[in-house]
Amino acid sequence: MHKNESNKIMFDEPCHISITFPRFILLIRTYKTEHHIFLIEDPLSKQVLSLSKPKLRKTQGGKQEKKVIHPYSRKAAQLAREAHKQEKKEKLKTDKALRLSIIGEKLEWFQSHLDPDKIEYTKKEAGELIENYMCRFNAELEQIELQNSIKGRQGRQHGSREAVIKQTIERERQLYEGYGIEIPDIMNRKHLKYFREWDGDLRKLPNIKMKKLSAMDAACSHPEVADMEAKEESNKAEESNRAEELDKAEKLNKSEEVA
Repeated sequence: MHKNESNKIMFDEPCHISITFPRFILLIRTYKTEHHIFLIEDPLSKQVLSLSKPKLRKTQGGKQEKKVIHPYSRKAAQLAREAHKQEKKEKLKTDKALRLSIIGEKLEWFQSHLDPDKIEYTKKEAGELIENYMCRFNAELEQIELQNSIKGRQGRQHGSREAVIKQTIERERQLYEGYGIEIPDIMNRKHLKYFREWDGDLRKLPNIKMKKLSAMDAACSHPEVADMEAKEESNKAEESNRAEELDKAEKLNKSEEVA
């Protein structure tokens, strides 16, 4: 609190204060308005004093200095919530991009190892391709083992990379021997054709049909069973086409009746 040139009392912050005068003690109430103007009423003289909150100092550029936010204020809590929300959104975005990148690398491997003469794969042939996929790190592991076998080296080189590779192989092996590992549906002629024409664009991943295949499925694969499955899929496709044609015919009839 201080006085300016016009002998008005100035307050840095709104508060309840008491001022001691020579003959009495005057209790003053402050009232905060929209423009940060404070009015004080003297109960004895009935005079109203206007108390203005000091303006923010201007910098050399002519802009006002930003007000410091109290760490326990509602504004600080609001800013913290917004920052946490933005951080969560960025994390989800990063996780999604990483997941798509991993799936893209997997599909690129399968696409580059497809047999150009095959129109479709059997489950047994797809199982053999999965076995080759799980052995894709063999050359790198051999290189790491060769570097560590050199005499005179202390400690294992590339130990963290070796651990990550072994964990990945173990996880994929458990999936393949369990419920199945997800691969492009190369057992279907139509889906295989679309997968061959894929240009590596990650935005087109939802259009690539995926299918789970386990070691048990690959071991029990027979040409007769594959033919039966292909026939069942073709029958389902024909039934869905018929249903669509019937729906179109019903809609056409209804429109003619209304006309």
